[in-house]
Amino acid sequence: MASNICRWGILGAANIARKNWKAIRLAENAALTVVASREPARAKEWLDANQSECPFPTAPVACNYEELLMRPDVDAVYIPLPTGIRREWVVKAANAGKHVLCEKPCGPNATELLAMLDACNAKNVQFMDGVMFMHSKRLPLLRSVLDDNETVGQLRRITSQFSFAADEGFLKGNIRVSREMEPLGALGDLGWYNIRFALWVMKYSLPTKVSGRVLTENTSGVPMEFSAELFFPGGVSASFYCSFNTELQQWAHVSGTKGSIALRDFVLPYYGCEAEFVADRPVFNVKGTRYHWESHPKRYAVTEYSDGSPDAAETNMIRTFSGLAMSGKLDSTWPDIALKTQVVLDACLASARDGGALVDGGACAVDL
Repeated sequence: MASNICRWGILGAANIARKNWKAIRLAENAALTVVASREPARAKEWLDANQSECPFPTAPVACNYEELLMRPDVDAVYIPLPTGIRREWVVKAANAGKHVLCEKPCGPNATELLAMLDACNAKNVQFMDGVMFMHSKRLPLLRSVLDDNETVGQLRRITSQFSFAADEGFLKGNIRVSREMEPLGALGDLGWYNIRFALWVMKYSLPTKVSGRVLTENTSGVPMEFSAELFFPGGVSASFYCSFNTELQQWAHVSGTKGSIALRDFVLPYYGCEAEFVADRPVFNVKGTRYHWESHPKRYAVTEYSDGSPDAAETNMIRTFSGLAMSGKLDSTWPDIALKTQVVLDACLASARDGGALVDGGACAVDL
């Protein structure tokens, strides 16, 4: 196989991995060679189902976790295993010399994530968290508009919501409501995206203070609904809400002294061939008995299919990661921003466990 092709293994037959199966297939610098499960028969069943829908020229093989890490035909490993057991396998993958694409939340806390990053650094392998929207072509366009000093002006406020109304089966049996498997619940599964978006807007400046609240939790103490306020230097504040109890929403809003920008779909773009956002600079005209509030919207968009295409965000993620893995030149940006996201998440949860008290935004005793 050509040296510019990154050979992938998937460690865990999770549902989200189906999306990255297709992304690996569509990225011209990637190939999938093996899928692992604790039960190889399950891996084979999962593999066959995906191969029938989105086939690789050479079908991947099925094996168990340990066998995957020993295989010489695997350069990088995608790990969608539950957060509660992820550290063990990230460290083992790194020790085996495999580059690691890790699902989010990366760990139950920043201390565990730091152990993963230390292992990756020791073996000189790339680490990245699987936040697909970070690889959308929309973000560079959004950055240019945020930084033009006119559309938004001086930044003041960032807000976002990521939620979906889970059904009874999910709330009773999904691993995302299990204290052992996914102790962070909605905060980890959804809030990771809210926090990452706010940090991205702030160019990864950490908040000085945060206040968080668990609005509802299940009987095991796993957050089902969470909200937080983040306070950044320079008078910028951010808030977010994430929930397994509220209808599907994935919106974000950024506002300043001159205008605002709205994204209706900041995580997964609405189905279609464009990823967009709308900027607005309203004007309030008062004259006599007339009170006219005028909207002056401007739509910005990039050509980019929402999913399952060569230019979708998840394909760009695989393409970028594969390029880094095969280049031998690691990018420390990705582990750094994963750690910052985890640190802020930990601080939000620490505040919530303390009744919403303000805590240091980097209060997790991790040297950043």
